[in-house]
Amino acid sequence: MNITRLLPRSNALCLPTAVARAFRGRGAGVYPPSSQTVYMCPTSTVSLMHRSPCSTSAPLRSSQKSEAQTNKFSAALAKNKEWATKCSQEHPELLPTLAVGQHPEILWIGCSDSRCPETTILGLLPGDVFTHRNIANVIHPADLSSGAVIEYAVRHLRVKHVVICGHTKCGGVAAALGNKGLGILDPWLIPLRQLREQHLGELQTLSEDDAVVKLAELNVKEGLKALTQKSVVLEAMQERGLQVHGLIYDVGSGVLRELDTTEPEDAIKLRLTTFKTDA
Repeated sequence: MNITRLLPRSNALCLPTAVARAFRGRGAGVYPPSSQTVYMCPTSTVSLMHRSPCSTSAPLRSSQKSEAQTNKFSAALAKNKEWATKCSQEHPELLPTLAVGQHPEILWIGCSDSRCPETTILGLLPGDVFTHRNIANVIHPADLSSGAVIEYAVRHLRVKHVVICGHTKCGGVAAALGNKGLGILDPWLIPLRQLREQHLGELQTLSEDDAVVKLAELNVKEGLKALTQKSVVLEAMQERGLQVHGLIYDVGSGVLRELDTTEPEDAIKLRLTTFKTDA
């Protein structure tokens, strides 16, 4: 994974000068060039994405590209009809039941990465998981989008579990390890770059792949902290036993790994009294 090629160590962003200088100095040893490129979504227009290394064919002309894209979309629509027929045959009551309403037990907060479809990797069905996904599964305390999803899922759908899931080979996390300006992604990645600053010493001792995984883990744990400072979540934890979980998904093996997010009893009680409101 060539972070130094993808993300030049110039134009330091959101970091004190000393921290930015420390990361600029890593190119000589810690992050050597390699032939592997970071991917998050092969069809994304985000600037940090690149063409899949699996493609070896000659570049297509514009008309050929357009036709290929149209054919792929048409094929996807045809597959949908096949899926609907198969689903109705294997689970005849499922779709009519979902037409009446939904009762998911899990709220999944994950990355937008195309390789991490929550229902698929959990082996579940439509209606089982309520979902919010964004770049690098970041929880911004003031983000209305994720806040509305959490509020609705916990208070109205009364889910029993809330999951924050990061993953290996995350392009957003890799971007946060560099200092290249990324447009609208810059303010979005601020929490990750702040985590990078806080754990700079440890991250510098790791290989680039391990650093991405470590920062992804730290991001999940930080997200859980923000999640469990929300009044609606605290109330549900205290009153009906809502559980929160932190996971890392390995895109290379398809396996989920649960992070140790246990907290001392005193810390939980302190947060309950500090952040819970009467509203």
